[in-house]
Amino acid sequence: MEHLLGLLRIHVNKGVNLAIRDVCSSDPYVVIRMGKQKLKTRVVKNNINPVWDEALTLSVSEPLPVKLEVYDRDTFSLDDKMGDAVFDIQPFLEAIKMRLNNLPNGTIITTVKPTRTNCLSEESQIIWTDGKAVQKMVLRLQNVECGEIEIQLSWIDIPGSRGLK
Repeated sequence: MEHLLGLLRIHVNKGVNLAIRDVCSSDPYVVIRMGKQKLKTRVVKNNINPVWDEALTLSVSEPLPVKLEVYDRDTFSLDDKMGDAVFDIQPFLEAIKMRLNNLPNGTIITTVKPTRTNCLSEESQIIWTDGKAVQKMVLRLQNVECGEIEIQLSWIDIPGSRGLK
């Protein structure tokens, strides 16, 4: 426990205009990896604009990049890759470290701009919402012809953990 900084909750909201990998659609699911951790969403059948609306939680002991991969579930062969994206949680953790409290709902703490080294398709704002910082991201998938994934980050402090300093 003492090596942990806390928990990163990744709310995988939806996919937009994902690649077609079957005859006329795909059966997509998302895999999230950080270090040795690997989490998966459920499969959404026959949909290139799937809504997962799932929260996946990673234990964070160091601020490693997070890799998101999208796959098409296939029954009789290996699942097809539908793109990937990598994002850095450091700007989000820096906002958490500010230990802001009592801000009005909707206050923008900071904005992360799209660059060549991140997969953001648009500006991503870290916003104070319901007593905590959250970051919404639209990630452009790489190594594929099209597709974006919409996610939201939030942080959970763990009593007895090292915490963010």
